[in-house]
Amino acid sequence: MSPPAPFVPSHLAPLPRDRSVGIGCIGAGFIMADCHLVAYRAAGLTPVAITAPRREAAEAVASRHSIPRVHDDWRRLVEDPAVEVVDIAVPPDVQPGIIEEICTLVGQGRSRVRGILAQKPLACDYPAATRLVRRCREAGVRLVVNQNMRYDHAVRACTDLLTRGVLGLPVLATIEMRAIPHWMPWQERQGWVTLRIMSIHHFDTFRGWFGSPRRVFASVRSDPRTAAKFAHDDGICLSVLEYDSGLRCSSLEDVWAGPAREGAESDCFVRFRVEGTRGMALGTVGWPRYPERAPSTLDWTTSLVEHGAGIWHRPRWEEAWFPDAFIGPMAELLRDLEGSAPAIATGAENLGTMALVDAAYVSAREHRAVEIAEIVGTGEHA
Repeated sequence: MSPPAPFVPSHLAPLPRDRSVGIGCIGAGFIMADCHLVAYRAAGLTPVAITAPRREAAEAVASRHSIPRVHDDWRRLVEDPAVEVVDIAVPPDVQPGIIEEICTLVGQGRSRVRGILAQKPLACDYPAATRLVRRCREAGVRLVVNQNMRYDHAVRACTDLLTRGVLGLPVLATIEMRAIPHWMPWQERQGWVTLRIMSIHHFDTFRGWFGSPRRVFASVRSDPRTAAKFAHDDGICLSVLEYDSGLRCSSLEDVWAGPAREGAESDCFVRFRVEGTRGMALGTVGWPRYPERAPSTLDWTTSLVEHGAGIWHRPRWEEAWFPDAFIGPMAELLRDLEGSAPAIATGAENLGTMALVDAAYVSAREHRAVEIAEIVGTGEHA
């Protein structure tokens, strides 16, 4: 009798049954126009209104994605009776005020909004994020955070391997990013760069795979290229996450990635590796090659006979992180609202990621390992 064929790990986010729920979009920049709305239209979702600080930008995106209404003010969008879910794509120092006021409008009966998809970082620090989570809960508004790397197809497939026990007990996991991000102008006024914008993806991925660590040690230095534009500390970042189980995770964000913009050849990539007691998974994330379409990949091997021991399994798919994975958080929110399945990346769950990021900042500043409990103890309870 031939051995059973190994399963193919699940890599696609389940879609909602009801795709007619009206989505109102706040923001008309790259993430909204080239990621969110592209993914939503491909999945058959229903954006019904959009607004942005510049009406002409909102009108251009509305025309491109066949959105029927453009509002001059985001409050009018939230009060639009066709809008039941709000998708926010604004800077993190602007987002909390919008979320708070949406909750107020809902409480006053001036809005039908039932759910919010917020960008990461949810706020500029853990205490502010905690206040937003509590406010949404009090208003009866479901809050999901757009931690979209969780929904990258290689990351999701690796999650499935871990959930099924194909890799055994996790021993060591690493994420290595060597890429040059396109920093946004609003980051200059924040005074921070990588930990809250890039590292947060990797920290959240580790949490999605393994839960929250006990402590983190982070070491940072400025990025020479970005330092020429504005002062910051957290350019290049190296972090080690320690778990009570003995698991260790390391995250490297090399946003310098060599003088590729100054005349040298480039070598940019994102790779991850998860080693367990029964198997190993090697992944690549194609984002650094954007706008070229570069699907992420996953190779895995196991010692379990029932899953095809002793060989490398190399499933492949057509979907790429940018833009395809961006359907994941919105689909999760809509499935929660329709009762199909509870959302996982909720605002409350995301507080663990926010606390981990804040702990990394303390660690880098004080040159010591910082327990996550130190941060959670300083915030308001959600």
